[in-house]
Amino acid sequence: MSNPRVTPLLHLDAERMKSSFDRVPFGYTHDLHRLDLLSFDNLLKLAERYVPSTPDWFVAGSAPTPGTKFYSVDHGYLAPHEAMARLDQGAHRVLLKRLENHDSAFRDLLDQLFDQVIELSGGLRGAKVVRRESAVFISSGAAITPFHFDPEINFFAQIEGEKHYHVYAPVAVSEPELERFFVRGMVDIAQIDLAGRDRSHEHVFPLVAGLGLHQPQNAPHWVETGATRSISYSIVWETDRSRAAGRTRACNHYLRGLGVNPQPPGHAADGVKAASMRAVTPARMAAGKLLRSLRAR
Repeated sequence: MSNPRVTPLLHLDAERMKSSFDRVPFGYTHDLHRLDLLSFDNLLKLAERYVPSTPDWFVAGSAPTPGTKFYSVDHGYLAPHEAMARLDQGAHRVLLKRLENHDSAFRDLLDQLFDQVIELSGGLRGAKVVRRESAVFISSGAAITPFHFDPEINFFAQIEGEKHYHVYAPVAVSEPELERFFVRGMVDIAQIDLAGRDRSHEHVFPLVAGLGLHQPQNAPHWVETGATRSISYSIVWETDRSRAAGRTRACNHYLRGLGVNPQPPGHAADGVKAASMRAVTPARMAAGKLLRSLRAR
C-alpha cells in the first residue's frame, strides 16, 4: 500500500484505471518534471557512470521513418554521456535502463510510483512481480523511434520538451505476431510492421512536460520528438502471469507450425503449454548462444 503521507506524483483517474488498465492506452498528468533528479544535468552525470554497464544503456540515431526496422538504425556509436553532449549536433536517442541499480534515489522513486499505480489498479490479485524497472529517454529534437512493442506494462512521463507518441491498443497485434516474439524467450523489443496496421486502434498523445500515458503490455508504438531536446521517464514491470502467457504463446507458435490453430492465452490448457516451454526455451537460448560463439571464432 502507498504511504498516505507521500504526495502522489502521478495524477491518475481511478475510474479510468479500473476500465482501461493494461487494455487501452490513456493519458494522465504528473509532477515528475519538477524533480531535480530528472534534470538534464543530473542525468548527464549519471550517464557517465553508466559506461561500463553496457547492458543498461542504448544509443541510436533517428530512424528515417516510423516503419524502419528497429535495429537497422545506426546504434552503439557513442557512449551515453557523449551522445547527450551532442544532442544539438545530430539526431541521437539515448536510453538509460535500470536507473535504480545506479542511484538509490531512483529506487525510492520507482517504489513510490509502483505502489501508487498498483493500489489504483486494484492490486496484483495474487500475481508476483518478476521484473520491475525504470528508464529514462534523452533524445535530440526531430528524432524518430521506430514502430515496435515491449513485453511489459508501462507508465510513461514526459519530463522536458515535446513528444508525439503514437500507440496502438494491444489488440492491434495478431496472435501469430506475438507468438513469433515470445518463442525467443528473451526480454527485448519486438519488431513488427507498421504498414497495414488498423488505424482505428491508434491513440496519439501530444506530450509536453507534466503529461504522460499508460501503455499496456504488447501495445505497439512509434515516437517522434518535437523541435528541441526531449527527456522522458518510465516505469515498467512484468508478472509471473504475464510471463506464463508469453510461454503459452511460445508453445502456440510450435503448435501453429504443426498445422494446429491454437487457443490464445486465457484457456484451460495454458498451464500445460507454459510448463512445456520452461525446458524448451532455455535450451533454445543456450543453443543459440553456442552457435553465435562458434560463428565468432
